[in-house]
Amino acid sequence: MTDASRPLPAVRQSSSPATAGRESANLGDILERVLDRGVVIAGDIRVNLLDIELLTIKLRLVIASVDTAREMGIDWWEHDPWLTGDNRGLLEENRRLRARLSAMEERESLEAERSDEQ
Repeated sequence: MTDASRPLPAVRQSSSPATAGRESANLGDILERVLDRGVVIAGDIRVNLLDIELLTIKLRLVIASVDTAREMGIDWWEHDPWLTGDNRGLLEENRRLRARLSAMEERESLEAERSDEQ
């Protein structure tokens, strides 16, 4: 079934019989296919010196549309407070942690002064 509002891809003219009749895909078609199906790129980078592993970087990249990502179970952007603008909870938690840290430092300072007096 074809969509009448969608233009058909252009046919590449070639003298080679192997490529004759092949439809060339434009960038929009390629991007649509990639986002519809998704692409996973995985790789590891290792830096060794004299058979001693100094650094390992594991890269995992998923390129997909939002709908395809949701189908795969990926929806972290919906729950990340920094992306949703719901960072009030994080700011409050940060304030409380800073207050607790200050109280602990003050308590430690008082205990240090008492032990110096003895």
